[in-house]
Amino acid sequence: MAEEATSVADVFKAMPERFNAAAAAGVNAVYQFDLTGDDGGTYHVKVAEQACEVNEGGTDSPNITITMAASDYLDMVNGKLNPQMAFMGGKLKIKGDMSLALKMQQLFPTA
Repeated sequence: MAEEATSVADVFKAMPERFNAAAAAGVNAVYQFDLTGDDGGTYHVKVAEQACEVNEGGTDSPNITITMAASDYLDMVNGKLNPQMAFMGGKLKIKGDMSLALKMQQLFPTA
């Protein structure tokens, strides 16, 4: 098991290493993350041609925007917060293509 992520910046920096190219076959999408509160920020991740590119800042037309508190996002990435429970409890907000949210765990496995 990888060590626990302690900052949002570390999570996004590690994404290309965690990326599962095989799961990305046929995916061509831009994910935007709007993370609020301390240690928050906005990032966008482009997944295309079985590769991923992570950038700081927003993008004009993401296919999906994921909004949540940075602390909750870290808990989710570290396995302490179930994504479905976070969504149902209003801690995780998704705008855009919901199927892309479901694909996240395959694209960026945590273990």
